[in-house]
Amino acid sequence: MKKLSKQQKRDIAAIAAMKDEDIDFSDIPVVLDWSGAEVGKFYRPPKKAITIRLDTDVLAWLKGYGRGYQTRVNLLLRHAMANSAGRSAKGNRVTKRSRRAHATS
Repeated sequence: MKKLSKQQKRDIAAIAAMKDEDIDFSDIPVVLDWSGAEVGKFYRPPKKAITIRLDTDVLAWLKGYGRGYQTRVNLLLRHAMANSAGRSAKGNRVTKRSRRAHATS
């Protein structure tokens, strides 16, 4: 999202200071049909900064698609999380044995 200009910030502050009944909505069309509305379309979950170690080839692959590799990591993890829904926590646990088996395969 682009940063707001000083003029935009002043405009927002002026509108925020107004009472609701003093705001002119006459140039905004009334929406009567909400059938195409999408719930949660603009919701963005809060983010948390972390440090993660990735194999260099995995990082190169992610960066190979251009800017936004951290967003891609998040999307890939969210997809994995969504596809693992319904599995028991015990079934998702990675053990030393399963890591060793994966590393040798």
